[in-house]
Amino acid sequence: MKTNPVLEERALALLARFYGYRSFRAGQFEIIDAVCSGRDAVVLMPTGGGKSLCYQLPAMLMDGCAIVVSPLIALMQDQVQGLVSNGIPAAGVHSNQPEDYNRRVLDAAFSGKIKLLYISPERLLTEIDTFGRLKVSLVAVDEAHCISQWGHDFRPVYTDLARIKEQLPGVPVMALTATADRLTRDDIIAQLRLSAPYCFLGSFDRPNISLKAYSNPGKKERLRFIMNMERKYPQDSGVVYCLSRKGAEDTNEALKALGVRTVCYHAGMTPAARDAAMQDFLSGRVNVVCATIAFGMGIDKSNIRWVIHNNLPGNIESYYQEIGRAGRDGMPAEAVLFYSYGDLITRRSFVDESGQKAINKEKLDRMLAYAEARVCRRRILLSYFSEERACDCGNCDNCTNPPKRFDGTIEAQKALSAVLRTREAIGLYTTVNILRGALRADIRREGYDRLPTFGVGSEIPQDEWVDYINQMVQLGVFEIAYDKGNRLKATPYGMKILRGQEKLVLSEYVPPETAKNAKSKKAPAPAVSQNPEEQLFGYLKTVRSDIARMENVPPYIIFTDATLMDMAKRQPATIDDMLQVSGVGEKKAVKYGRRFIREVRKFQGLSASEGAGTSLKETLILFNAGCTVQEIADTKNIKPDTVYSHFAQLIDRDLITAYHAIISADDFKTISSEISSNPTGYNDVLKERYRISVVTVVRSILAAIERKREQMK
Repeated sequence: MKTNPVLEERALALLARFYGYRSFRAGQFEIIDAVCSGRDAVVLMPTGGGKSLCYQLPAMLMDGCAIVVSPLIALMQDQVQGLVSNGIPAAGVHSNQPEDYNRRVLDAAFSGKIKLLYISPERLLTEIDTFGRLKVSLVAVDEAHCISQWGHDFRPVYTDLARIKEQLPGVPVMALTATADRLTRDDIIAQLRLSAPYCFLGSFDRPNISLKAYSNPGKKERLRFIMNMERKYPQDSGVVYCLSRKGAEDTNEALKALGVRTVCYHAGMTPAARDAAMQDFLSGRVNVVCATIAFGMGIDKSNIRWVIHNNLPGNIESYYQEIGRAGRDGMPAEAVLFYSYGDLITRRSFVDESGQKAINKEKLDRMLAYAEARVCRRRILLSYFSEERACDCGNCDNCTNPPKRFDGTIEAQKALSAVLRTREAIGLYTTVNILRGALRADIRREGYDRLPTFGVGSEIPQDEWVDYINQMVQLGVFEIAYDKGNRLKATPYGMKILRGQEKLVLSEYVPPETAKNAKSKKAPAPAVSQNPEEQLFGYLKTVRSDIARMENVPPYIIFTDATLMDMAKRQPATIDDMLQVSGVGEKKAVKYGRRFIREVRKFQGLSASEGAGTSLKETLILFNAGCTVQEIADTKNIKPDTVYSHFAQLIDRDLITAYHAIISADDFKTISSEISSNPTGYNDVLKERYRISVVTVVRSILAAIERKREQMK
């Protein structure tokens, strides 16, 4: 896709200034370019993949205010807090705020003072008729899978968001989600009535998350594992997902008894209790949250280092989204799944009560197959979302401790041939019956007994064929068409195998009893390691925690773990060095840089004193970033007079030449005229109307103008 180079230059400047990054991730600028040109977009990126930036930067590049539709108050608060801390004007409208405050926010948006307005779908639909008064640059629908009945988090109110296109014709609409299979993606486009949208399907791979699964190690063993995980990451956070509210409460109490700092979170709690638990977790006052699926959608807490599922999830979409809450900063994280036969019984009862029983049963079966799998777990997850991967990941339990493998290319070719010769009209068990040559009535009725592939796999027992084809589905050879009676469909990867262009390695079949015995080993306690770089990383975390406590914000709002790790590697000694750290924008470099630089110097055994001119440099950085005098004073915690004093010194050194950004033409004319006509008494006259520090700035400007005249002679 051809992109706009001028727009890209502007976007990169904003990216560095406000976010502290020097380049875009794959696909981000193409999305930004499409939306800025007025085109609708569908963005599928994994949790932590940079979705938010895809609408936040266009909002800053375009005239007007961007509307961000968000399903959770906690998500809105989190995003707004992060944007404001970076110096970006943003606000939210939601039911946790007084109504008069919500009205003030909307008025500020109408008057052009806000670039990003976060709002719930319910409130948007209430207010949308008034948005004719608002210059809307774009509408971003976050967690867009909620609009689809095929999605795992369907919310009926989302279906009314089609009104956006009716009320705001010509405004680009962007739908964003981390978890949507093919059916859900198509439904999102239809439900939102998007017009020829630019679609970006990012990789679903999260290689930084290690994947493990253990079959029912027992309650005591699970609690021991969770406690060890909390001890392994004492300054970070973890989530324990439980099947029921009672399960979350019981696990929370049991962990508290073991000395773990934990809270409980589920939909049965009062809103105030849930909010308090969420704030304790986000702020770092507790390390662990024991929760049901009610917790977490869109939470941007970057230092969640582990997610444990105490029970089997209902489908792979939910599981993928939930483990994605770990390692959002790209640093190593862990996802551990415990499951039992009891979980399966409970989940099946939920399926029986659901409105889409057949599809939900198949999705549960896929989730169980993942839990019991003996092939690379990451390949299973990626193939579920139609992403091809031909090699194992090396970061899951089945890769680090692999079962016996064999070349299953011939078996795959036989299965593929059987499916394709029926024109992809059959499911798993019919495929097995054809391969085994089973003369069943349905096989004869459809004429499948006359296919060349009938009976070509008769030497392999039925249970083995079922296992092998399940592995083929997991590895992306086939996909399941849920909307067409769960038929098997050959994927492009499968066709390569059929043509002999790729080989397929399968795990040897293990009978159920043997597999059960192999899986019931104890879950190992996590290992702990540390090197000098990690030691400094820990000290920087302590500095971050202290600042977060003083400012009453979650630590990751200050800097993410990834930023602190880059800081530990680079060990910045000056404010310029600090600006080279990934994730440090100009405002945060000035506001927090000194405290982190002092910690680095202390770690190096050097004096903690700052270099000469540091304060001036900080003021110049903020001035170049477009900050007002008051904003600079607030950021640096100094008086406005001190800021003007810095301006005068910077002008004297010819480091500031945009004088109009400091003082208006009228004020400059008034002050300079008085200085010229009354050289000995101008201060006494001007102090009634102006700060003396402002007069000093004008004197510096006059001196700079005179220097330039002399240079031109």
